[in-house]
Amino acid sequence: MAKKVAVIGAGVSGLISLKCCLDEGLEPTCFERTEDIGGLWRFKETVEDGRASIYQSVITNTSKEMSCFSDFPMPEDFPNFLHNSKLLEYFRIFAKTFDLLKYIQFQTTVLSVKKCPDFASSGQWEVYIQSNGKEQQVVFDAIMVCSGHHIQPHIPLKSFPGIEKFKGQYFHSRQYKDPAGFEGKRILVIGIGNSASDIACELSKKAAQVFISTRQGTWVMSRISEDGYPWDMVFHTRFNSMLRNVLPRTIVKWMMAQQMNRWFNHENYGLEPQNKYLMKEPVLNDDLPSRLLYGAIKVKTRVKELTETAVIFEDGTMEENIDVIVFATGYTLSFPFLDDSLVKVENNMVSLYKFMFPPHLKKSTFACIGLIQPLGSIFPTAELQARWVTRVFKGLCSLPSEKTMMMDIIKRNEKRIDLFGESQSQLLQTNYIDYLDELALEIGAKPDFISLFLKDPKLAAKLYFGPCNSYQYRLVGPGQWEGARNAILTQKQRILKPLKTRSLKSSSTIPASFLIKILGLLAVVLALFFQL
Repeated sequence: MAKKVAVIGAGVSGLISLKCCLDEGLEPTCFERTEDIGGLWRFKETVEDGRASIYQSVITNTSKEMSCFSDFPMPEDFPNFLHNSKLLEYFRIFAKTFDLLKYIQFQTTVLSVKKCPDFASSGQWEVYIQSNGKEQQVVFDAIMVCSGHHIQPHIPLKSFPGIEKFKGQYFHSRQYKDPAGFEGKRILVIGIGNSASDIACELSKKAAQVFISTRQGTWVMSRISEDGYPWDMVFHTRFNSMLRNVLPRTIVKWMMAQQMNRWFNHENYGLEPQNKYLMKEPVLNDDLPSRLLYGAIKVKTRVKELTETAVIFEDGTMEENIDVIVFATGYTLSFPFLDDSLVKVENNMVSLYKFMFPPHLKKSTFACIGLIQPLGSIFPTAELQARWVTRVFKGLCSLPSEKTMMMDIIKRNEKRIDLFGESQSQLLQTNYIDYLDELALEIGAKPDFISLFLKDPKLAAKLYFGPCNSYQYRLVGPGQWEGARNAILTQKQRILKPLKTRSLKSSSTIPASFLIKILGLLAVVLALFFQL
């Protein structure tokens, strides 16, 4: 008899968890508190309690080839970076193709999840739900929490003395929808993440003046990288990842700083990060530097104090007649339906083995999916998490001892602080390819490059020097997809298809970036040779 699995939430993580359950022959039921799928990526004009909220203009920061699920490429004609409505369209096609909707109970709220009295032997859970005003209890063999971490807004008002005196309007960025109504205003955006930068740029087209207040600064990248390809297809390659792992940390950090400043000098623009050698998540924004260039946005230091109409900054400067303050200050982890003894949130952190499993449970029948912030796309990350979790539920994979898991959590946290720092915005941060490979190893889906170089050198070269996309994890192991090789070899045409709307004679020149990669590989081979 198939194990029954409760999937909480029908966003990205919930949808892929449903599919992975079905792939493993499990029996899933998804509980979604709203009336539709999509989670964070489904735009609504109004803000709803208990649901993630985005502004109308949100575009993905990761490209379609790096964001699609591993056995389901996005349509060729889809743009490389997708508006939220286009991404939702992909999720709808995905859900329809794999017939996922029939497993979802919409407008159903999960009130609580508790261990069954015989949990020590059964590993089962009691899930209390509410639908149409009626409460119900259902027993499940396993739980997948897919509710995300962009729901509970974090507004540290105590850090802003005088906020109670301020006569203007202030709100969290999750309340923002579009620039209508902000014409001619003087606006302060507090924060320098992706949302803060997007909102500041959009408002600056209508406002009289926009200011961004940042404590630590940030690196800013364009979505467009070498030869016009999407940034993540150039940055996230196994070759680049290998260099970042084998070269001395000081050299890697120096190289990163040089790379980030190739577009524009961040110091000149008042954006250089306070600790520029931390591997912090960059902001992806193509407009911010130009908006700063012509003064529509001005960068300010940390807010020290507010008056009725003015803001005083840490450097002693003051800006008068501020009409609106937008707090783009992130989110607080919250699981209102879970008991603290199961997943305890302390200092906005949770102790989960590989960001998924509570280490203290005697039975491995509970996991969180998507509770992570990789330096890359969340979609393939959540998918590999779900593939591993469902195999653990099925008994095909096992977890180590509680002691081993706790040691891994501590070690991982120390490494995170060393790489990314202690900022609240970096609490769920992790390296992208390293983490994907970690998960793939657990299920036997990581490609064997030595045998691939011998059997299929063309594919091996693409895997190593090309983008590390999700198709790589369908070449071998459980869930192997016969279309994976072709998807890898034809990804370039799917990148270029939506751009080639005007026919031109093709050029046969070799891109300079390819020659640089070859020279880089030769340098590494020579370095290894002389070490032997």
